[in-house]
Amino acid sequence: MVSTTILRFVSSCWRPVVDGESIKRVGDASTGRVDGLLWYKDFGRHVNGEFSMAVIQANNLLEDQSQLESGPLSSVESGPRGTFVGVYDGHGGPEAARFVNERLFENIKKFTSEGRGMSSDVITKAFLTTDEEFLGLVKSQWLNKPQIASVGACCLVGVVCSGLLYIANAGDSRVVLGRIEKTTKQQEEVKAVQLSSEHNASMESVREELRQLHPDDPQIVVPKHNVWRVKGIIQVSSE
Repeated sequence: MVSTTILRFVSSCWRPVVDGESIKRVGDASTGRVDGLLWYKDFGRHVNGEFSMAVIQANNLLEDQSQLESGPLSSVESGPRGTFVGVYDGHGGPEAARFVNERLFENIKKFTSEGRGMSSDVITKAFLTTDEEFLGLVKSQWLNKPQIASVGACCLVGVVCSGLLYIANAGDSRVVLGRIEKTTKQQEEVKAVQLSSEHNASMESVREELRQLHPDDPQIVVPKHNVWRVKGIIQVSSE
């Protein structure tokens, strides 16, 4: 299956509480470091707060990628500033996730510069353009490297800009917000708030969508080992 980053969900869904409605603009955090099978960025201040990131390698070959960018979200000096977080779950090989890691944020900066700033449309256009670019790479390399035609990547993206959080996901992943809420005067607890839904053949709505898109293929989604899979092979319905 060739990787396609078809955007299914983009939303400016949450306005974070900022003391005095002001945001301190500070420098980027240090570059990531490697410690055994763990890649991480230490907890540090960014344009829109404090962030840290870590990746644990589960396979011999790390197929996943992630990035944390903070500062200008445009290629022009007068463009908006903010924080970009991307998590790319690769499978079948690392090529697709690495490609998205290199191109998606650059495309977001490009389209932010061409338009009037950050928006859902900018993120949608960046997803689709990155998809087209990777398909072009597959077409140019598949004769000499046919394995690249079976590589894929799921994508999660969060952009904090001008007091808004934009989220986008494509594939078998979801965005979850952890929010601190007071339960009593003395106690607090962290509650998980789901902000997006994964695109997975285990969901009835996804299976029905696939059947409608492929009415002439009775095997477009079938159960295998008690799990619904696209063509009996993979659970991800878009990537």
